[in-house]
Amino acid sequence: MAPLPTSTRTLLRLCPHRSLAALSPPLACTSQQRRHKADIVQRTAGEYDKTPAFESPFRSIDQQPTTKIPDFGAYKSRKGETTNRTVQYFMVGSMGVLAAAGAKATVQDFLVNMSASADVLAQAKVEIDLAAIPEGKNVIVKWRGKPVFIRHRTGDEIQEAEDTKWESLRDPQPDSDRVKRPEWLIMVGVCTHLGCVPIGESGDFGGWFCPCHGSHYDISGRARKGPAPLNLEVPEYSFPEDETVVIG
Repeated sequence: MAPLPTSTRTLLRLCPHRSLAALSPPLACTSQQRRHKADIVQRTAGEYDKTPAFESPFRSIDQQPTTKIPDFGAYKSRKGETTNRTVQYFMVGSMGVLAAAGAKATVQDFLVNMSASADVLAQAKVEIDLAAIPEGKNVIVKWRGKPVFIRHRTGDEIQEAEDTKWESLRDPQPDSDRVKRPEWLIMVGVCTHLGCVPIGESGDFGGWFCPCHGSHYDISGRARKGPAPLNLEVPEYSFPEDETVVIG
């Protein structure tokens, strides 16, 4: 070991032992501290090597596509798929049943409101006793708020109605298409011009005459003169018995 310089030896004699230790620590202590720091750095580097590298989604297109779909597997339910599907099917089925019940109730209420009332249904059909109508006379009955003419025609009236050349009329129609029984003529008593009520057994053709605008109808209710464009309407009727007629 080389001898210490003179200045160093003089300093050692003058300074106390503790002050010298604080000013100049031994070389062994300094080396030990350096080895300790190296071990910490080495261990820290090893731990960093074990940690997976962070993958940034904002890398350039050359390194990684920016359309990477994230993984949400950590949020996935750990329960069985059968339980989830059962609940889903139950909810869908319940909603379907409720929707069907609501639609049925809505349609039913709509049909009930749109159907005819009791008083209208009571007037839907009218039954008349034909035995009370003598031959050659008219009877007016009310059906659905409209007057209906019932004429018990004589044999001469039937012959006249059948002999008329109906092909040349403004509303061509044979008498056989307007009656079900030749002796009974049933018509709606509303003029086809402007809805007036014609007068029976009058006019130029022995049938009906509308005094409002001068329309004439023959014994079969066909328009023969005046502004009326069509024949008198024939309603739906039937004969359930020989002396009974049901209109409607």
